[in-house]
Amino acid sequence: MTLLLLEALAALLIFVFIVWWTMFSGRNKGELPADAEQDKAQQVPQPAPGAEAGQEKPDGGPAPRA
Repeated sequence: MTLLLLEALAALLIFVFIVWWTMFSGRNKGELPADAEQDKAQQVPQPAPGAEAGQEKPDGGPAPRA
């Protein structure tokens, strides 16, 4: 009976360690605040109106229409 309890305790400790590892082993300072994620999403450049995908010049501007 004692052996079964020790095995259950070992399994529980391994489970808790895996959960802890997956939750806290990422970023050094934890997760980014929600405001920083929203600011980052707003900084993504939007394509110019009228420009189609793959029709940009190397400098990023729209290519002239033929």
